[in-house]
Amino acid sequence: MSRIGRRPVTVPKGVTVTVQGQTVTAKGPKGELSRTVHPEMQLALAGETITVSRPSEEPRHKALHGLTRTLLQNMVDGVARGFLKTLEIQGVGYKAEAKPAGLQLALGFSHPVMYPTPAGIKFTVDNNTVVKIEGPDKELVGQVAAEIRSLRKPEPYKGKGVRYQGEAVRRKAGKTGAK
Repeated sequence: MSRIGRRPVTVPKGVTVTVQGQTVTAKGPKGELSRTVHPEMQLALAGETITVSRPSEEPRHKALHGLTRTLLQNMVDGVARGFLKTLEIQGVGYKAEAKPAGLQLALGFSHPVMYPTPAGIKFTVDNNTVVKIEGPDKELVGQVAAEIRSLRKPEPYKGKGVRYQGEAVRRKAGKTGAK
């Protein structure tokens, strides 16, 4: 049996979870999320725990078992506490500014880049160079962070660009002088 799939999902205080067929809805202080799980997975809500079971020992069902349980755990954690990704912007003149319509970035192009705010996401900018992306949906937070990073990935010579906080960028040596 899947080690991850067999663990029950515990619902914390302040979060309500409803299961209707294959659709799971979680409501909490950070928002509301809903997801339809694979039709072959069985869900059981008993008190403050959700358990996921699979129909057989096929490798496909084993993979879906652990995946379904992890997705449900991420939903419950997201509506209870939320998720956060932090990006750092490095480079002379590179900066970010949070606007009502989205995030305005100056990344060395001849024009500012505007990234619209998706529903359920909140941008916070510290010191014009640290962007915090918050939201209840772990997948959406990670996707938005990846899209913003892809606007100007860190380059290997000077390290300029957008990177995740704590990300190590491998640096290359530049050209050496002629003889």
